[in-house]
Amino acid sequence: MQLGVFIPIGNNGWLISTTSPQYRPSFDLNNEVVQKAERFGFDFALSMIKLHGFGGPSRFWDYNLESFTLMAGMAAVTSRIQLFATCAVLTMPPPIAARMAVTIDSISHGRFGVNIISGWQRREYTQMGIWPGAEHYRRRYDYCAEYVAIMRELWESGCSDLRGDFFQMDDCRCLPLPTAKIPIICAAQSDAGTRFAAQHADYNFCGGGGVNEPTRVAPSVARLVDATAETGRDCGALVLQMIIADETDAAAMAKWEHYKAGTDLEALAWRDAQAEDDPSKDPYGAPNRRRTLGVANLPTNQGVFVGSYASVAGMLDELAAVPGVRGVMLTFDDFVIGMEQFGTRILPLLQCRGDVRRANIKIRPTAPSGGNPAADGRLPGLMVVAGTWVAITPRWSFRATRHGRTRAVQIPTGSTARFGML
Repeated sequence: MQLGVFIPIGNNGWLISTTSPQYRPSFDLNNEVVQKAERFGFDFALSMIKLHGFGGPSRFWDYNLESFTLMAGMAAVTSRIQLFATCAVLTMPPPIAARMAVTIDSISHGRFGVNIISGWQRREYTQMGIWPGAEHYRRRYDYCAEYVAIMRELWESGCSDLRGDFFQMDDCRCLPLPTAKIPIICAAQSDAGTRFAAQHADYNFCGGGGVNEPTRVAPSVARLVDATAETGRDCGALVLQMIIADETDAAAMAKWEHYKAGTDLEALAWRDAQAEDDPSKDPYGAPNRRRTLGVANLPTNQGVFVGSYASVAGMLDELAAVPGVRGVMLTFDDFVIGMEQFGTRILPLLQCRGDVRRANIKIRPTAPSGGNPAADGRLPGLMVVAGTWVAITPRWSFRATRHGRTRAVQIPTGSTARFGML
């Protein structure tokens, strides 16, 4: 199962509460989170775009950075992790978004992708005078289809002449071409949105929900699997999931109850009033999704895993076993602490990441005190305990290769070298 992190580009992350950790976004904060994600072997990091917050006593999402420029900065200070910026399609023409993506592809050396959002919160756009009207709710995925088609034409050939209902290209040019495929992600949940994802996206976020219900996402994933079967394309299901972990189940649940006690009801009411502007009756559409997923009255918009490190690892493994799930994108109550806990306490316990750990680490002894590697590939003097190499001979010296980087490592007797730290 792929691992991603939904970085905190907006204040207070994804907890709509006055008693949760309170912070404002910055490049330094997001860089620290992404650096941890890269160090722990995460596959991707994604930033959203939010142009108008929910207000309330917590001033939820009133402070936000811009997604493309933030990820351009991240591209310059990372080397392996895939990076995704979010494109609000109503705010810029597709050729501009396509050229910005090519630029970040160049900075990242082929590690960039785009998350497409159609626009559900009217106030984000009326404040700038660019809201196209209520008709947008009915045709927003037609709009996105043309948008993505233009970007893909420009990325593949450097030219687009697409003439549709919303856009008219006239020998539109975009060079140079990207150095690698630029994948498209979306977060469509309704039937219309799921069909759009199956036709145009490489990945789609499917809605989980509730508290400690890892299989609740199964119906949403199944809808995407059925839709992709009809289109004959590959569109992987990603699940958005919050992690609140601690040493024990009781300690983690105490934090969650504390956050719930401070739920910003004023901010939730503003959010829900904006969602009701969409006339959709689809149970997974914007006005109804949170009720369908059982998170309408919770201080977040996603499913939450609350528990000890072992409990959270078990729930993630259960989620990974849901047919069609390709990966999970994580959020945390406190991102800096949460990422460190995840990388050092939860990740070594995950069965669904075992093959990735083995594939990413290659060990070649250079001067072992306990002999040569056995023919079957085992290393005398080393043993694996919960995803950790433990030295049991007087001293091991070897070279470890991870993600193409090689360095000398020595493990004294009884010390450990975690997979995520090499």
